[in-house]
Amino acid sequence: SKGSTVPDRGIKAMQLLNTAAKAPGVRIDRTAYLQSALKRYCTETQIEQAIATSPAEAGVPSTVIKSVADASINFETAKVTALSTASGIPGGIALIGTVPADVVQYFGHMLRITQKLAYIYSWPDLFEQDGEELDDGTQGILTLFLGVMFGAQIAQSGVAKVSQLIAAQALKQLPRQALTKGIIYPLVKRVASYLGARMTTQIFAGGVAKVIPIVGAILSGGLSFGTFLPMAKRLQKHLASLELTQPRFTETNTQPK
Repeated sequence: SKGSTVPDRGIKAMQLLNTAAKAPGVRIDRTAYLQSALKRYCTETQIEQAIATSPAEAGVPSTVIKSVADASINFETAKVTALSTASGIPGGIALIGTVPADVVQYFGHMLRITQKLAYIYSWPDLFEQDGEELDDGTQGILTLFLGVMFGAQIAQSGVAKVSQLIAAQALKQLPRQALTKGIIYPLVKRVASYLGARMTTQIFAGGVAKVIPIVGAILSGGLSFGTFLPMAKRLQKHLASLELTQPRFTETNTQPK
């Protein structure tokens, strides 16, 4: 990297995102998640339809969507609050240099809740099939989601635009073109830079670094709980407001009898 320019910060944020996304257990299998999340509330047929299309198109009531989302947020918040570096992530840390394993794990949990919320709120699969590397489209949408969690207005409008593009397609998938070359890409770049700046001040300099005098220390539960929960709730609120998640959106609204 050439000096510490602003785009450089964006690159740091992307490196952290990529490292966290490769950590074991970070990727959520959409099918398995929807299956287990909906099994208490929905018929087998409705669950199959939710997986094949989306929960909104399967007519899953918004009260159920909210219950599932709340449960997922509580689960990930509890896990991140109990985080310890004992299981450090091999190989990943070298990529970023001095970032403690806790930070990578913390971001891993942010990515986990991001995927869970996306899937229950009717987003398509975020990852390419079995790709080891994060492709640019996935990186773009995860950047926008994290931006929403960190409170960036511009990330909210980016997510809203992407959801409109998905809603307009018959085949529901991530509009990778728009995220990597098209209209959404400039927003992704700006959000990456914003995240990089926030991470530098909030996490590396402020928050976590102060709490972790040594990498082996346990991440302060209070700190995680105090930041993770409101951030996840912010993303949930935004996703719930998009038309993608409204059941009326279906062409053939076949409500299960």
